[in-house]
Amino acid sequence: MATMNVSLPEPMKDWVEAQSRTGRYANASDYVRDLIRKDQDRAEKVARMQQLVNEGLDSGEASRTMDQLREDAIRMAKG
Repeated sequence: MATMNVSLPEPMKDWVEAQSRTGRYANASDYVRDLIRKDQDRAEKVARMQQLVNEGLDSGEASRTMDQLREDAIRMAKG
């Protein structure tokens, strides 16, 4: 595993150390790795959402009205 040194202001350093003392994380590195994993997951979700938005915009104008969409959604929800 690679090593990386990070400089933090004292309040942030205290926060990280406090998180590891809760027992949820083994140490400060474990906490930082968890933050990075969560940020990676969030970035992937944002990219996927942007992809879906672009697909929707590229698909053109819908042929069904809002009332038809609503009726279809209600019908699908009822099973």
